[in-house]
Amino acid sequence: MSLRLSDLSACFEGVIPSIIATAAADGTPNISYLSHVVRVDEDHVALSNQFFAKTAANVRANPQVALILVDGFTGDQFLLDIGFVRSVDAGQLFDKIALQLKASSAQVGMSEVMRLRSADIFRVRRIEKVPSPVETTRSPTGRDSVSLPALSDAIRAIERQGEADEIIDSLLAGIQRVLGYRNAVVLIHDSHRGCLITTGSLGYDRSGLGSEIAGSEGLIGAAATSGQTIKVSDMSRVRRLGEAIGMEAEASENATRIVAFPQLPMVMSQIAVPMSARGTMTGVLFVESAERLAFREEDEAALEILAGQAASALRASEREAASAEPTQGAPALASEPAASGRDIRVVHHRVDDSVFVDGTYIVKGIAGTLLRLMLEWHLSDGRNEFTNREMRLAVGGRMPEIKDNLETRLLLLRRRLEEKQAPIRIVRVGRGRVRLEAEGALRFDGA
Repeated sequence: MSLRLSDLSACFEGVIPSIIATAAADGTPNISYLSHVVRVDEDHVALSNQFFAKTAANVRANPQVALILVDGFTGDQFLLDIGFVRSVDAGQLFDKIALQLKASSAQVGMSEVMRLRSADIFRVRRIEKVPSPVETTRSPTGRDSVSLPALSDAIRAIERQGEADEIIDSLLAGIQRVLGYRNAVVLIHDSHRGCLITTGSLGYDRSGLGSEIAGSEGLIGAAATSGQTIKVSDMSRVRRLGEAIGMEAEASENATRIVAFPQLPMVMSQIAVPMSARGTMTGVLFVESAERLAFREEDEAALEILAGQAASALRASEREAASAEPTQGAPALASEPAASGRDIRVVHHRVDDSVFVDGTYIVKGIAGTLLRLMLEWHLSDGRNEFTNREMRLAVGGRMPEIKDNLETRLLLLRRRLEEKQAPIRIVRVGRGRVRLEAEGALRFDGA
């Protein structure tokens, strides 16, 4: 049975470098390692060309090339007889390789050094398996194929949800149930501040809620800006993303407002999947595993389907909440202070809209602005119930994008207050309506 490139999918993950052998016009051989080999179709592969001047010169002088690919699961080696077709320095294929190279090399501070010059496309004439004294028969990762009925059930479960928290939780549950991954993060895009904010997570000792990733940082930032899925299949070759983000510092109002990104010890594989609907990027789904080569092609496709469904559901939720007109009645009475007469001190810093409750950092950005608004209305009007519509109108002039993601910002605020066990809670009491609850008398300082 003849081999096809699609049979060699584990060879294109970059876990074990490929080897290219070329010869100069006078027959002098040259051998180099390759960082990236990409399967274009069943007849062509593309090789990354960063700085191999000798290899490139040899290919132009003598287009007959030998390439060795290594299966990252089994160690099986395959010898390919290939011939140079053309070189491209622009277009979809070039962008895909350049993006993957930049994202992975940025983890080790080499994004400027490992810059892609071109993608060289070769026709594959023949594939031979290199004889080995060891027979390898184990199945990659030991997992079954993705169950289409299970995937369909997960999609329908997401579709049935009407609130942002339910949609995100359903997405994370589907990833665990259908694909077996135990560590995942959902980050929502904040166009006002140019970052992505952790709004849901699964399987970490610290949830990381409220942690932020710069809009162009690492795999997550690259997936967000490009709209393409990006993965690294062997993290032992790159630096851990979380090390570049910083440790959490929330002890006082003078501390840096940083929440640590959730970390998986001994992580080996990572994948960042854009959450897009109708051309609009809502956020990024980030999944990681302690296994090498954890994300097969079919897993990647399933994650993209689930992420897309969640993005559509979140946009629908925002539209429905924005159009909902809750019944207007008399203003609700302010909540009574606790019997102890405890005072709750809340400080809001306008420079970054960060909020501290009794000296503990809670949240910043739009979520912090929403809490400030509710506190001001509560103290001035004696109300403790508020509509999404009035909050959207109040901040829409300064933050136009609030119309698209108020629901997810309220979700982040609510979960951060719960996680920090703050004496203030935000409770959803109906479609487009929330209630502010406090365990004592509020003392607000708009610093």
